[in-house]
Amino acid sequence: MLINSALYDDGRIVAEPGLDGLSEALQSQSGFVWIALKDPTDDELGRLERELNLPALAVEDARKGHQRPKLEEYGDMLFAAMHLIEAGPEGEGELEVGEVHVFVGPRFVVSVRHRSAQGFLGVRGRAEREPELLRQGPGFVFYALMDAVVDRYFPHMDAIEAELEKLESTMFQPRQDRQAVVQQLFGLKQRLATLRHAVTPLLEVSAKLHGGRVPVVCKAMQDYFRDVYDHLLRIQASLDAARETIIAATQVNLTLVTIDESLVTKRLAAWAAIFAASTALAGIWGMNFEGMPELKWAWGYPMALAVIALVSGALYWRFRRLKWL
Repeated sequence: MLINSALYDDGRIVAEPGLDGLSEALQSQSGFVWIALKDPTDDELGRLERELNLPALAVEDARKGHQRPKLEEYGDMLFAAMHLIEAGPEGEGELEVGEVHVFVGPRFVVSVRHRSAQGFLGVRGRAEREPELLRQGPGFVFYALMDAVVDRYFPHMDAIEAELEKLESTMFQPRQDRQAVVQQLFGLKQRLATLRHAVTPLLEVSAKLHGGRVPVVCKAMQDYFRDVYDHLLRIQASLDAARETIIAATQVNLTLVTIDESLVTKRLAAWAAIFAASTALAGIWGMNFEGMPELKWAWGYPMALAVIALVSGALYWRFRRLKWL
């Protein structure tokens, strides 16, 4: 589906050519064209391929989707794939992954969005408010799209860090549901992995766009792409720190589970010892041998109960001092 199309000249929009007749529009006027598509049909991609002479292999990637973030050069054209991360259904705490594929040529930019509700109208509005940068051509539009994609990673990273801090603050509370904590930690680890799959390859992409050999279409925007690279480095560092924290928190939680089980075992062993002593004494006096000195004594039964209570009390006091009870 066509979302927007515009022909820009000297930083200003001069026409909205649509998908048909793009080649004629570019031949008759100077400037460049910016086309935005969402979940396009094969027919729409085919028309763009013919009008703009797009690389067939890149078009095939854009048609199929499910690409790893990457940057490919086809002569004076670029094809980039980036992941769009957004929150899943409310309450599930999962991340959903969409994609945006960007074709960049000397006189065009085509963005193809798949499986994502996040649009780029804000990016277009920002670019049109800065005509001095829009005059830089397709390279600036490519930067603006990449910058928007990367900036949308930060809220997800902040949310993960906030949840992790909350878990850490409650982890040592008594009567904590350890299984629920481990499940939450595992969920956070999955979300980190989703972000990592988007960020790490994009670091390689942005590194190719500043310093050293840079594609011609992006040469004037090297400083801006360096800024995107710095943002990705910050996210990568946060991902690494959060991952280490999750590993440590999981180990601590499992240790706490072992400690809790040990305390329960100690309590059971202590009560078992108390009842074992009482049972042993009761068994001795319950044998009813004729020769037992206290058998016919009027105070024999109370004395037996007193001895059992005294032994049980002594064991209970001892286990309390050992903090088994």
